Amino acid sequence: MNVTEFNQSDRCDHFSCTERSVSPAVYILLYMCSAAVVLLTVCGNLLIIISVLHFKQLHTPTNMLVLSLAVSDFLVGALVMLPIFIWTIESCWMFGRDFCISFLFIGGVLMTISIYNVALIAVDRYLALSNPFLYMSSISRRTMCIVGYSNWCVCIMYMTAFYYFNGSFENSVMCPGECLYIVNEIWTVIDLIYSFIFPLSVIIILFSRVFVIAKKHVTAIREHNNHTRPKTQKITSHSMKSERKAAKVLGILVSVFLLCLLPYCIYSLIGYVIELQSETIQKVLLIICLNSTINPVIYALFYPWFRRCVELIITLQIFLTDSEFINVLS
Repeated sequence: MNVTEFNQSDRCDHFSCTERSVSPAVYILLYMCSAAVVLLTVCGNLLIIISVLHFKQLHTPTNMLVLSLAVSDFLVGALVMLPIFIWTIESCWMFGRDFCISFLFIGGVLMTISIYNVALIAVDRYLALSNPFLYMSSISRRTMCIVGYSNWCVCIMYMTAFYYFNGSFENSVMCPGECLYIVNEIWTVIDLIYSFIFPLSVIIILFSRVFVIAKKHVTAIREHNNHTRPKTQKITSHSMKSERKAAKVLGILVSVFLLCLLPYCIYSLIGYVIELQSETIQKVLLIICLNSTINPVIYALFYPWFRRCVELIITLQIFLTDSEFINVLS
């Protein structure tokens, strides 16, 4: 969420909020669609949060990272998406300078946390597949909670340092109706490395390794099945299918995340060289936020346990005695 703008001294001379010549019906439709997306984002991620927190079977180390990702996505829907939708529909920032500063800070923190959550999930899956015995003996739910908490703290401290040392709001001219700020050369490079190059490299390299290891496991299990009894073969075949499905879902989750992040990565690379229109910035930020909407949909489509949890939550069965021990993985 670190937007770079240049030539600010003369930008305000020609900038003005333009009124779009659209009918009231179109405006109503745009706001209704925006409200629906925000509601889907908030409710979808809230269901993931409740599911992981409530049901004991889901209290696994990996799911602690999934919980952290869902919390960041929930906050994106609750705090960031609606201002971006209004900004895009109206082609004008209507909330003033102070809210703009808070909006960019919160958005930057949540985006960075989301990127590192996905990177940590990549590390978690790689360790679990490459050395499962060491993973099971050394990685606990408490360990992952500490890792997730540390991720939030580090990202918040980084974004605070980014604002404090960059001093962009004191040095920039923020035009009425705009929500942009200047990033100096040094912090542009630092942010590019910290927020994109390093975590994206980790995600791409480790998930590539995960798929290679998973393929080797599938081959080994298939060869093992040829020399075992039918009962054992049935068990190992089920394990093989579960492993392949888990790798597939994680691959889809990461691929969608990278696709949503790609426009912003491109903008970060060229935004320092050329001046982009405000409409372009709005669309880039909106695409990033839509990833928070898509993630719960992916869980609903590919994880039976999530659909089972949603059913139990909607029917209020989670308020029954010992409901946290209900089997949601069968």
